[in-house]
Amino acid sequence: MIANWNIFVLIIMTLLGSFGGVLFKLHSVRRQLIYLFFGACSYGLGALLNIYLLKSLPYTVVMPANALTFLWTLLFAKWFFKERIGTTKIAGIICIGTGIWLLAR
Repeated sequence: MIANWNIFVLIIMTLLGSFGGVLFKLHSVRRQLIYLFFGACSYGLGALLNIYLLKSLPYTVVMPANALTFLWTLLFAKWFFKERIGTTKIAGIICIGTGIWLLAR
């Protein structure tokens, strides 16, 4: 069984990776270095958490769980960039979530 702490760290890791992408996108549009800096910090911290998780959990759990990033990306795209999220994308997220759940069991 996976400890609650590791699940929390895994969620934070994927959130940081996805949020780093948001900040990189904002930098590409607004050309402000602060977005680039904090985007790199977010990605970097996410990578460090990934290393920690690889030490604590099986590879077959950590690497597929990185797919949670797709869930956060969809939510962030809707929230920050007002992108449309259709039923096909929602179905894809359900498939990804089901796969992560099956692998983590």
